Amino acid sequence: MPHLGGLAHGVSVHHEMQLLVQSGLSPIDALRSATSVIAKRFSLSDRGQIAEGLRADLVLVKGNPIKDISDTLSIVGIWKEGISYHN
Repeated sequence: MPHLGGLAHGVSVHHEMQLLVQSGLSPIDALRSATSVIAKRFSLSDRGQIAEGLRADLVLVKGNPIKDISDTLSIVGIWKEGISYHN
């Protein structure tokens, strides 16, 4: 795993998920900790899951982060509030 040399907004969450998996969390639980769990904890009812009427912030990755959490770094597409920010 690469050392990030400090906090880098956005990138640090990927490193944190890798550390959680190394510490024994399953990849799916690490993903939940960065999405639905944190949204619920901070009462962000419009995000944290994919459902009609919610915010629609999505990241598409190449690979399967449920099998290899580092695949979250292989970003193919990004949507913020339903607007695409990729090619």
